[in-house]
Amino acid sequence: MCGSLYSFIFDKAYKKSYFSYEIFYTLLIIYFVVLVGFGLLYFLLSFSGVLLVEDGKLGEVDRLESLAHSFYFSGVTLMTVGYGDITPVGWGRLIALIEALIGYILPATFFLKIWQASTEDNIEEEDQEEKDKERDINYL
Repeated sequence: MCGSLYSFIFDKAYKKSYFSYEIFYTLLIIYFVVLVGFGLLYFLLSFSGVLLVEDGKLGEVDRLESLAHSFYFSGVTLMTVGYGDITPVGWGRLIALIEALIGYILPATFFLKIWQASTEDNIEEEDQEEKDKERDINYL
């Protein structure tokens, strides 16, 4: 894996590099879509009542600040467990749990996809070696 990361950073090509730009960019796009989607969900649900509480105090904020808080909270929840400066209330807690779960699952699926691709490559190489051996034996 270290070799794959080195080849990604320094754009070097090695015999076996399992890093995939396509999978990496797909992961970034998925993170962005989830972050924006949940941010907009927090923002829209804030119109029906208080959904996010800042520093443990209920306060009135204007819409632009509420939008900024929603995106900030969504990003912090998706990428980490959260800082605790903004906390969800009511249904926001369940939504935050779902978003945190998605944030934990995405990197695991990214690495599993890379592992699956490397395993498939190894199987194809072994199959090709067997075919080559059979062809050599049949040739003799």
